Amino acid sequence: MVYVQELEPVADSLGLSALVATLPLLTVLVLLGAVRMKAHRAGLIGLAVAAAVAWLAYGMPLGQTASSAAQGAVFGLFPILWIVVNALWVYRMTVRTRHFDILRRSFGRLSDDPRIQALVIAFCFGALLEALAGFGAPVAICSVMLVALGFDPVRAAVVALVANTAPVAFGAMGTPVVTLAQVTGIPLDTVATVVGRQTPLLALVVPLLLVALVDGRRGLRETWMPAAACGLAFAAAQFAASNYVSAQLADIGAALAGAGALVAVPGARRPAAEPVRAAVLTGARSTDLDHDDPRPDVLRAYAPYALIVAIFSVAQIPPVKDFLAEATRTFDWPFLNVGDPAGDPVGGNVFSLPVVSTGGTLVLLAGVGTAAVLRVPARVAVREWLATVHELRFAILTVTSVLGLAYVMNLSGQAATIGHFVADAGAGLAFLSPVLGWFGVAVSGSDTSANALFGSLQVTAAEQSGLSPELLAAANSSGGVLGKMISPQNLTIACAAVGLAGKEGDLLRKVLPWSIGLLLVMCLIVVGQSTAVLGWMLP
Repeated sequence: MVYVQELEPVADSLGLSALVATLPLLTVLVLLGAVRMKAHRAGLIGLAVAAAVAWLAYGMPLGQTASSAAQGAVFGLFPILWIVVNALWVYRMTVRTRHFDILRRSFGRLSDDPRIQALVIAFCFGALLEALAGFGAPVAICSVMLVALGFDPVRAAVVALVANTAPVAFGAMGTPVVTLAQVTGIPLDTVATVVGRQTPLLALVVPLLLVALVDGRRGLRETWMPAAACGLAFAAAQFAASNYVSAQLADIGAALAGAGALVAVPGARRPAAEPVRAAVLTGARSTDLDHDDPRPDVLRAYAPYALIVAIFSVAQIPPVKDFLAEATRTFDWPFLNVGDPAGDPVGGNVFSLPVVSTGGTLVLLAGVGTAAVLRVPARVAVREWLATVHELRFAILTVTSVLGLAYVMNLSGQAATIGHFVADAGAGLAFLSPVLGWFGVAVSGSDTSANALFGSLQVTAAEQSGLSPELLAAANSSGGVLGKMISPQNLTIACAAVGLAGKEGDLLRKVLPWSIGLLLVMCLIVVGQSTAVLGWMLP
């Protein structure tokens, strides 16, 4: 039986139908933002509401509704969480073997200027952590490292939160853009290319903002050159990787390029004046930073990241890429037969399973190599992998439920209804598009979740209003990265990491102006790219 989507199932009214279709999203947003319910519970309740709306309002058969939710959950597990679990597993092994501490000390020795340290740790290393793990790990780890260097806890948390912006769209080995491509039906390379022409512009600004946050106007006046060099190198590498190499490597390449530029700039490693250090480093410096590490241990500490870069680079060589793609399995999803409002089959009827070529499998290979290089016994490595799954158990439930909700909304026609209604905004849609992504991430704490929820809606609205679907889909992710610093999830993580539990409100007041200010910049960029003013930037 073919289920054909309807755009106006409620009283033949697009407005009323759109209002009913927003119930699953409103449910999740209210439960997260107002009720402060745990994300995995809010996601499950939102999924139940989406299924009820699909069945009762849109007339989607229960079997097809359940099958839609199951397909979303399976996609959440593979390849999305397959990437996250294996990336976090690599990080856990470096912590267990204490090679992460060696890496931290190595960064601390690059410069004793706290403004440069903020760039190296919060911006460059934070981007590397975002590339590997995401989901709050960069904020927690970088803020703790800055406190260990002597930063005031509040300043450390603010710096870590603001720095965790530019790399988010390509975080967790490209998970947000992979999700965006899946839910919108736009090829991954196309989505990554457009996002890679938006977020690098943020990377030009954020390092300058960080040195200003650390040391005010003096910091900006004295260290603008290394900050600008770091941002320029990061932006150039992120653009090049996302457009010409691999979305999964965008943040890794950008982080390494940014750090390399900092080291190369004359004066970046010059000792900071004592008044600067006294004004900025108001906390106690960790004594273990003075420990000297043997060169072989330092090399091993960097090895996991070198392995990931090498494996992903080899996987992009055309013959290798074609060979890995042969293992991809494509099949009709069971108990699902959906047609769009015109009666044509939708792409969701078919499911692709990239068994070997997916980023998670490549990271798994890097993890096996990491275990060998760091001399982690096989039994211990397996135990760490299982511990990683256990650590992420609630995140797994959240991601699978949110993606199940997104697939039910997309396949039942709820997202299409909302998209047609929103399209009435006309030219203003280009300005509002990043705001929608920003709002989604601010509430959910995840660019991946916001892309799953609103990606298809953005595409539908773009098609109805005559704008580029690729542009608005990318804008959802690029605007979303700026909601990361104000999401309750990230604020809680930052406060817990630096011993400021219960001070989330204070931290929010400090970062909110920067979040809104940078969002306005992104909105203007997207508006410009939707016209002849900046339209030349798009592929």
